[in-house]
Amino acid sequence: MKERPILFKAEMVRAILDGSKTQTRRVMKPQPDDDAIIAVGEIGTSRGAAFVRYPMEGSITRRVPCPYGQPGDRLWVRETCRAEELEDGNDGVRYLADNAWRVIEDTPDAAMSWVALNFYGADHRKVSRGNVVPSIHMPRWASRITLEIVGVRVERLQEISEEDARAEGCQSDIEHSHEVYEGFAKQFQYRPAYERLWESINGKGSWDANPLVWVVEFRMEAA
Repeated sequence: MKERPILFKAEMVRAILDGSKTQTRRVMKPQPDDDAIIAVGEIGTSRGAAFVRYPMEGSITRRVPCPYGQPGDRLWVRETCRAEELEDGNDGVRYLADNAWRVIEDTPDAAMSWVALNFYGADHRKVSRGNVVPSIHMPRWASRITLEIVGVRVERLQEISEEDARAEGCQSDIEHSHEVYEGFAKQFQYRPAYERLWESINGKGSWDANPLVWVVEFRMEAA
């Protein structure tokens, strides 16, 4: 079992915490050639890897491991945070996604780690403490969310289903609909929201590019 970090925006952190997000899609890098064939059917037995065959290279087959891990591995979530001391003197970490606060362990090592986080980005000419720490710089000890990978596969981005778009933590596009349109609303309420989410993270035109993506399914471990 291996453990790796993974970044999530505040909106997605909240979705993980409330149980509505159980999947994430990440672009496969590098993207296989257009004439390559992905052996999707073998992923379940290959423990988190895809098989890519290149017809232009004499049909050479290459095993491409998922960089996020395989079923049974763990992902620890990196999110925006900051060190904070309460009025009662307790030191802890504030999580900006939902304003939650968690006290640190009562050990010398934890205290030293907290001090380093508290002085993140401090200017030696002007002491500044408790600065916001971007998710990319969150240390392992400060992470409050650990995910267990339960499934890995590869597919084209636009192949995402309504059910999977919902599992990505997207909110319904249509909150209220007239009875006559009820069936339509149920069928098309999550994929458009996921398309907007994808482009907000990956940039304009990234949805139309329709890349191959790793689909990582997970469950949150109990704190």
